[in-house]
Amino acid sequence: MNGFFGSLWWLLITLGVLVTFHEFGHFWVGRHFGVKVLRFSVGFGKPIWSRIGRDGTEYAIGGIPLGGYVKFLDEREADVAPEELDQAFNRKPIWQRMLIVAAGPVFNIVLCVALLWGMLVIGRPDYAPVIGHVQGIAAAAGIQPGDRILRIDGEDIPTWNDALPALARRAIAHQVATVDVRGADGHESSHALRLDQLPARINELELMDDMGMAAKRPPAPPIVGDVATGSAAVGHVQPGDRILSVNGNRITNFEDIRPLVQKTAPGAAVQLVVERAGKTLDMAIAPVVQGNARIIGIGPQQDDNPPYDTVRRLGPLQAVPAAIHETGALLHDSVTMIGRMIRGQASRESVSGPVTIAKIANASAQMGPAYFLRFLALMSLSLGVLNLLPIPILDGGHLAMYAVEAVRGRPLGERALAISQSIGLMMILGLMGLAFYNDLFGQFH
Repeated sequence: MNGFFGSLWWLLITLGVLVTFHEFGHFWVGRHFGVKVLRFSVGFGKPIWSRIGRDGTEYAIGGIPLGGYVKFLDEREADVAPEELDQAFNRKPIWQRMLIVAAGPVFNIVLCVALLWGMLVIGRPDYAPVIGHVQGIAAAAGIQPGDRILRIDGEDIPTWNDALPALARRAIAHQVATVDVRGADGHESSHALRLDQLPARINELELMDDMGMAAKRPPAPPIVGDVATGSAAVGHVQPGDRILSVNGNRITNFEDIRPLVQKTAPGAAVQLVVERAGKTLDMAIAPVVQGNARIIGIGPQQDDNPPYDTVRRLGPLQAVPAAIHETGALLHDSVTMIGRMIRGQASRESVSGPVTIAKIANASAQMGPAYFLRFLALMSLSLGVLNLLPIPILDGGHLAMYAVEAVRGRPLGERALAISQSIGLMMILGLMGLAFYNDLFGQFH
């Protein structure tokens, strides 16, 4: 599915899976400690579907699919019959209440491990970590075009999707990274990538440009994508033309064109044979001379999605420690990002709303099951980490209040509780407002 309905569908699938698993954590641990569950709801608002289970719990789907909740029997919310007092949440020891509250985020982190395990067993199509263009910091480190990244600080790097977060992690920390590569000649070498020389404020979207590296792309077909305004090719070559030969030499990819143009004799025209709309055309173009270079002013047709050239796949047993390791790395990255946001070192665009999430969900689903599983894993981890923040009304806020209760020997008063929840609600609404603003900003700018 594509477009609006595809994004909406995959957003609902994402929220359904993550919220259900999160709330199931609260539900399962609560039941384990003997707490009576009144309602298990996926979604907020008036239920569009509900039924009473044999255990007496109402299972419901709310009309607003942006969360969910588990409602426990609790004296603070309604009168409780004397025979059920031992099943009330508020009557349980603090350590049990804390475990019940923490179970939701913990289940999300466990789900992240399971989803990454599934991704690794299925196999994720990817690109080999071969370097294309090199400049700046990477060039100063001695890294060459065509080098294949083998390890970063001793960590094996099988694909570009493994290289990017490893490099980003060290760039954000402004660390010097040891990059082991294998050159096109088969020789292995080690290079100190001076990421400590990056600017103090890092833009995550431009990180690879700042490092001076780009992934090697497969050879582009000899199809013209653009013709530079005012160039020698204007009036001759058109976008979509396929270059068949240059000066009598057959062309198989776009990279073959430039060296043949440079070999053109001084003052001579470049002889092109192109295919256009099924017809073969001969043309002569006098190149513009700039220094020692001869330029005709054409660029390749860009392919934003070149075919994958490798697959990262592990056996079921091998995938277990790999999934745990990757979850740990992603958890570290999430905590680091939150810290940067608190310190004002991360851009506000780092906060995404439901529109952006829906688009990414749809795009990852179109890329295949492995990529959608990874997307779900990232979202599950993010949901778990976000809920552990010590903000009132979130799970982390409840844990903080229970910690205060453990120290004081009694719970917070109703007034203090109401004030803290109001503050927490304002913080959450502010965060949601920023997320929706970023969604709209991305839509119209």
